[in-house]
Amino acid sequence: MDTLNTAPADDAPRPLDALLRPRSIALVGASADLRSFGGFVLGNLLRFGYPGALHLVSRSSAQIEGRDCVKTVDELPEGLDLAVLAIPEAGVLEALRSLAARGCRSAVIFASGYAEAGEEGRARQQQLADLARETGMLLLGPNCMGYTNYQDAVPLTFETLPLERAEGRPGIGVLAQSGAMAANLRDAFLGRGLVVPCVCSTGNEASVTVEDVLAHYLADAQVRVVALYAEQIRRPQLFLALARQARVAGKPIVLLMPGRSARARDAAASHTGALAGDHASASALLKREAVVLVDTLDELFDTSVVLLRHPVPPAGGTAFVTGSGAMKNLALDFADDIGLPLPSLSAPTTAALTSLLPGYAVAENPLDYTTIGVRQPGLIGELIHTMLADPAIGSGVLSIPVGPVIAQRDKAEHIVPALARAAKPTLLVLTGDAAPMEPFFTEAIRTSGVPLFRSPDRALRALRRVAAYGEALARATRAATPAPQALPLPGPVPANRLYAEHQGKAWLAAAGIPVPPGALARDLDAALAAAGRIGYPVVLKAQASELPHKSDVGGVVVGLADAAALRAGWARLHESVARHRSELVLDGVLVEAMGARGVELVVGARRDPQWGPVVLVGLGGVWIEALKDVRVLPADLAEADIVDELRQLKAAPLLDGIRGAAGVDLGAVARVVAAIGAQMRANPALAEIDINPLVGRPDGVLALDALLCVSGGAGTASA
Repeated sequence: MDTLNTAPADDAPRPLDALLRPRSIALVGASADLRSFGGFVLGNLLRFGYPGALHLVSRSSAQIEGRDCVKTVDELPEGLDLAVLAIPEAGVLEALRSLAARGCRSAVIFASGYAEAGEEGRARQQQLADLARETGMLLLGPNCMGYTNYQDAVPLTFETLPLERAEGRPGIGVLAQSGAMAANLRDAFLGRGLVVPCVCSTGNEASVTVEDVLAHYLADAQVRVVALYAEQIRRPQLFLALARQARVAGKPIVLLMPGRSARARDAAASHTGALAGDHASASALLKREAVVLVDTLDELFDTSVVLLRHPVPPAGGTAFVTGSGAMKNLALDFADDIGLPLPSLSAPTTAALTSLLPGYAVAENPLDYTTIGVRQPGLIGELIHTMLADPAIGSGVLSIPVGPVIAQRDKAEHIVPALARAAKPTLLVLTGDAAPMEPFFTEAIRTSGVPLFRSPDRALRALRRVAAYGEALARATRAATPAPQALPLPGPVPANRLYAEHQGKAWLAAAGIPVPPGALARDLDAALAAAGRIGYPVVLKAQASELPHKSDVGGVVVGLADAAALRAGWARLHESVARHRSELVLDGVLVEAMGARGVELVVGARRDPQWGPVVLVGLGGVWIEALKDVRVLPADLAEADIVDELRQLKAAPLLDGIRGAAGVDLGAVARVVAAIGAQMRANPALAEIDINPLVGRPDGVLALDALLCVSGGAGTASA
């Protein structure tokens, strides 16, 4: 997969029936060699019994498998739906031009040697993209493994596929830019006995992108969940619109999107730009539309499987049921580590469990039912249903060993049917790693549809993702904060697009964000007068748009208690700035009241050029670079949701006050975050805002520093 954006610039998906549900196919590069790309594709088509018209193009064979071949594309009928190009890169462009001249509507391109292969390859891919735009032909690839439509028996990929049919049951649509990942997902789901209506790899995306295929899947009644691997989302606004459509339709999108560890691209000279990079910005906005973001391949498999059975999960924590005290303790630790609640049970639930359990068992969550399952296997199902009926419980896990044959028979006849009847997501964990399972037991689980895991860790991680999806669905139904009128920018835009701190603070004050009393002084007398009005102690800060990090050059002097200290500080500041930046002309010096002590936070915002604005909040001051304890959020989040996000910070105990220290007015912090987000939405000229630190106290907040950056095309008036 490459990073060249040759995808169409329009914001609407293209209909893909000609590509993914073709009534006629030309195989260009058909071969009697079963281990060639053309041989693999032909073998798949014949094995699946493709019902449409099939035309073979082969320079070396007049007939393959009893089917006549033509030697060139020019001999094909006009108006074909699809051509599969199983030929080297050198012949692809010419073949596409001939196909376009004959009215072929779409093509699959396996060949590599395009944008993934350097500048010359990028130029070759651009030619494909240009041809697609000029002719309207849909191109899947290049550098892709094609697709398999199991519904319509269209297996167009260069690996030998066993015959599978997509039955009428709902299934998982597999979509990946990587062909190997698409095959990996396909095999994982089919191996669990699940339905996969279609699996598609988009490769370099010279024409057709994941957004086009995603739209096709959302319109397919048999696709209930989309499992997606994407390294680059080329049409972000369209993707977000489709995610919104999927959310409303109740079709979860489970996305694995690598790139968290990639070095963030340079933005403005701020912490916000570094921490709210492309991946973080995309993730925040995708979560806003309830896209289920996962971190590992296991989570992509597991979460998709659970959501296939329960696409609208109920609210509540997880009930963990086991017959092992050790497993109970491990579950407590692991659930705490990943942030999965294992709620306490209500009094009626506890009483009901007590009536079922032996006297030495404790009726609680997690539940260790001891050894009663050996004599009464049917009782385990009753225990699980009792816990699932508790209002605080939204899902369940039963973790038990595979056991000997007789135990497997008990599980197949009693426990699996009980789990299958559960109205809430309930997972079966069979411990023992690779301990063998009897065929009848495996078949009972597959037939039931109960999600099976061999690791409690994987089961609990999947349920945490499912719970996050349910939370995102609930959050998305709440109204977004309305965007106010855009505030005017604070004067002419500097050449470097960064405003000086005194300008940024004036703008913050106009937005209703508290800042310390202060004034810009251009000489010592003005500074003394300002300090007299403000009251000592004061701080001096050198001001210039070219000096975003003033302390690096000695441009900040704090704790000036009287006029004599101010005079000395004034001289020291100017000497230090001149020594480090002799060419710099200051706007003046900001004279400000010393800020009160409190918890130092950072609040910022950034406009991603493709995804749009996001906001950031977290631990600030000197801790921001060391701990990076921040939350990146959508710019339209409601204040109550912002408070919830603040409580998910690692530093959340500081906000409530520890060791006798005062806490922080979280509502005041949330109002600042919401105000910044609202201005980012209202004024497209704003590129970045950074308030670090924002001091939080029990009685409110105070912005002690501010950076304001506008886009290159911003003017001098309000947006």
